[in-house]
Amino acid sequence: MSAIVSEIMTREIIGLPPSATLNEARTLMQRHHIRHLPVLEDDQLIGLVSQRDILAAQESSLEKGQNGHFLEQHPLSKIMIKEVVTVSPKAGIREAALHLQQHKYGCLPVVDKGKVVGIVTDSDFVTVAIHLLEVLDAQLAEQPFDDLDSDELDLAIPHPAEE
Repeated sequence: MSAIVSEIMTREIIGLPPSATLNEARTLMQRHHIRHLPVLEDDQLIGLVSQRDILAAQESSLEKGQNGHFLEQHPLSKIMIKEVVTVSPKAGIREAALHLQQHKYGCLPVVDKGKVVGIVTDSDFVTVAIHLLEVLDAQLAEQPFDDLDSDELDLAIPHPAEE
């Protein structure tokens, strides 16, 4: 049986309404050490804002000669991504990871029956990879090298640019 997204997702949803300001979003992200923020209205996902989106908006405001009030005056609805790709909690981890990689997304909100029940990020997949490497290391440590085929020692992971 394959592992599913609900096994690795973050269940505590930290989100804001579309009327919240960019400054409120930035503060919330800093306080909780997160990079993605679902935009929710009546518990429904209507958008997504990333730390990168806020930085880009802030940089744009500086280029236009506006001072720091820009983040306090503009709502999330102005910069949020409205076409958000989501994933089911029953989706396979491998498929979700491939989707993130292929589309260069940083996260996938997890939605069940129209309600956001979690979020899975690229950091969650790094945690999975670390765990798998630790399991592999433990297995290799238990097995004498005499018993290993040369094929089993070839653990090189191709870099996407090399494929």
